[in-house]
Amino acid sequence: MMLLIYLPFSYHWSSKHGAYTMWYAALVRFIRRRLVLGIIFASSLTYCIVSFLREGSHRHMIYQDVSIERKPFVWRTLQEHNDTNDGISCRNSVQGKLLLVDDRGYICQRSDMMKNGCCDPDAESSKKYSCESCKENNCCIIYEHCVSCCLDPGKRDMLELVLSKLSAEENVLFRTLSDDYELCLTKCRTSSHSVLHENSYKDPAHKHCFGHEPPKFRTPD
Repeated sequence: MMLLIYLPFSYHWSSKHGAYTMWYAALVRFIRRRLVLGIIFASSLTYCIVSFLREGSHRHMIYQDVSIERKPFVWRTLQEHNDTNDGISCRNSVQGKLLLVDDRGYICQRSDMMKNGCCDPDAESSKKYSCESCKENNCCIIYEHCVSCCLDPGKRDMLELVLSKLSAEENVLFRTLSDDYELCLTKCRTSSHSVLHENSYKDPAHKHCFGHEPPKFRTPD
């Protein structure tokens, strides 16, 4: 009789023990899984933070490098613009199909460019500091007129004012320029100041500007 009583009791205890063991094993697996997921999440978060800090540091270094590598800006004199020494060579705007403007302020037809890259000052098409297609606000129809007009030494005070009012983004770009010719080439290209929307200009005709005033809005004729 005692044997019959003992056997059910042993079976009941074994069942409870087995259930407890299974519950404990499940709990351990759950904790391990959570722990692994937590470690993965923490590692990913740490990686993202470190990457962000490195990127910010890299950008700061780039701006520092730009500041360090800034070229000394040269305002060339009228005498340098007038230099006609046979040994000189000129930079010119290159891109024009019909017209060119050299770094002395001469604008001429492409056919009147000499071998040294300068406009022939004696050619009929050559004009110096030409503002022919420009308005009083220093916005021009023709790019080469804009550059030629901009190079007039009398415009220096205005250009210095332009440089003093550059935005942070523009300042990074203009730091790479070395003299007034490069400045005028860059300023006369169409920029965000000339654009009304992404695909339209404030003044569709006079869109090449070098002054500190943006072009005024004008509807096409």
